[in-house]
Amino acid sequence: MKEMLDKNDLLKPLKVGEIVEGKVLGKGKSSIFLDLGQMGTGIIYGKEFSEAKDQLKNVKPGDNLFVKIIDLENEDGYIELSVSGASKELTWTKLSQMKDKEETVMIKILGANKGGLTSEVLGIPAFLPVSQLDSSHYPRVEKGDQAKILKELQKFIGQDLEVKIFDLSAREGKLILSERAKETEKIKKLLTNYKVGDVVEGEITGVTDFGAFIKFGSEGLEGLIHISELDWQLVEEPAEIVQVGDKVKVKIIDISGDKVSLSLKALKKDPWQDLEAQYKKGDQVKGIVTKFNPFGAFVQILRTGGEKSSKIQGLCHISEFGTKMKMEKTLEIGKEYDFRILSIDPKEHRMSLELLE
Repeated sequence: MKEMLDKNDLLKPLKVGEIVEGKVLGKGKSSIFLDLGQMGTGIIYGKEFSEAKDQLKNVKPGDNLFVKIIDLENEDGYIELSVSGASKELTWTKLSQMKDKEETVMIKILGANKGGLTSEVLGIPAFLPVSQLDSSHYPRVEKGDQAKILKELQKFIGQDLEVKIFDLSAREGKLILSERAKETEKIKKLLTNYKVGDVVEGEITGVTDFGAFIKFGSEGLEGLIHISELDWQLVEEPAEIVQVGDKVKVKIIDISGDKVSLSLKALKKDPWQDLEAQYKKGDQVKGIVTKFNPFGAFVQILRTGGEKSSKIQGLCHISEFGTKMKMEKTLEIGKEYDFRILSIDPKEHRMSLELLE
């Protein structure tokens, strides 16, 4: 701890809140006197002695202590000191140094909530958010069910995890940890063996409401196939496209730091590519209403004969009905209707429709 204090500060005027080092002169029943050198004599007593009683029980004359100044001169002429205040402040200084040096630390998980795991470092309460868990520990819960996420997180209680300090604030008493950060540099280095556009083969390791995780390569790297990259059609449930254990080929579409984004649909034929050869503005088409949203109704276009087309969906805008309520009264999910194509934009994968009476 001596390295945290500048010896030259001993010659400067004392200030309340400063941390200094003193030598124990003697102990009373409820007090300890310290020699602070040129600064004078200090005392730890009253509430400050009581709060640090266990910490001070084995202290003996000649021992050195780090203390915090809480009063420059009391009624008896002594400098009032706090050992617990100094200990806490020095602990936060140590934690800050650990963060700057990117040191790893082993922690024991003490509790869990829907947001993550709780623990402590050097006696300071700490929090490990779900987003900062290692990918192998991330709770892959379908539809983001909060109760199921909590159940998965509770399995870590009592376990030891290796983490780094992600963020901290002594003033706010905030200490945030990251398990993922310890692997960041290693993953970044491994990802230099890949580039955007590469096609890799892997195994689906988890399916959630926002996409699917896939482990690929001999290094066991893991990436995410976002729900929008699973298929060209509108995907409501990722589990309808892939299942845990599936072996699939995917294309790397982005590498950012230690994160890699993958696409399954990029290796499938884009059904919008030849759309202009099949449909044009003004054509009358049949379609099945698949979903309502604030902008209108999504419609699955049918081929001649009533068969579903290659995953082409158009939008019948809310303006065609006036209000969402009128739209939901006019149309029914899963039912077939006649529509006219108002516009087609294959590059943007957009088709606008109007309902025919």
